[in-house]
Amino acid sequence: MNVIDLFCGGGGFGAGFKKAGFKIVAAVDNFKPVAETYKANFPETEVIVEDIKRLKTDYFKKFNIDVVIGSPPCEPFTPINMKRYKDPLDRLYVDSIGRLVLEFIRFVADLQPKIFVMENVVQVAEGELRDALAYEFERIGYKPYFNILKAEDYGIPSRRTRIFISNIKLKLKKEKRRVTVYDAIKDLPDPREPHNIPNHVYRPLPKRIKKKVHRLRYGQAAVYFGYGKRRFSDYQRLDPNRPAPTIRGSSRFIHPFEDRLITVREQARLMSFPDNHVFKGGFDIQYNQVGEAVPPKLSYLIALKVKVKLNS
Repeated sequence: MNVIDLFCGGGGFGAGFKKAGFKIVAAVDNFKPVAETYKANFPETEVIVEDIKRLKTDYFKKFNIDVVIGSPPCEPFTPINMKRYKDPLDRLYVDSIGRLVLEFIRFVADLQPKIFVMENVVQVAEGELRDALAYEFERIGYKPYFNILKAEDYGIPSRRTRIFISNIKLKLKKEKRRVTVYDAIKDLPDPREPHNIPNHVYRPLPKRIKKKVHRLRYGQAAVYFGYGKRRFSDYQRLDPNRPAPTIRGSSRFIHPFEDRLITVREQARLMSFPDNHVFKGGFDIQYNQVGEAVPPKLSYLIALKVKVKLNS
């Protein structure tokens, strides 16, 4: 069962499929440090570091692709982007980054996999965009289903509502109990003490944040930005008794009990990454890879559903 992972990032989406027994034959990303992370965790995969718009799909036909997965950039669609186009259709057809969704569709059209799964923020199918995406997939021979999944329903210790557009329905079994921040990170040592856990490195707080942190209660943040329904926070103290808030690429969180940033490894735990999944690049690049990923545990559950469909 051969998979190509487009916009592969740090490998969260691919990790779940690999665990489920799929072979990730190729992966594409245009950012070299991210590709280094992918190569480190998927040494058997051909990782191509290139702008997807420059790639010809003929090269990939030799892999006999069964499944195409991918997470095109969400910035043109997410409400946290104060500069996103007002007209939803412009986000897909005019915005140069938004048009990368169409590149995903181009690969699906040319490779004709049995199954595809594309992850993004739910706003990628907002208003007229849903009809536009349905049209784009239907014209290449696929009926799309717009599956909205909440990561916290499936044992991931952080809240994350995302849409998984696929030519199959993704109905997954929910877990009865929510996994909390404390469940996820309680056994990790203080990063300032000796240990051998990858990416569990202490990083000092920025000076402008340090003075505010000591006074923060659970759920309070040192920084707020935006306005109205588009108001967001950063440097939030995690509540140990709840799942973490949504982790974004730019997210930075304060430890529940200590006046410090959580480490990349602690943040990765909140996204269900196993400790043997290493992240390359500078600190900010590592944090970004975690926040922009599909949680591997959720990916694994999706992969199992895909596997059943392929074998039926």
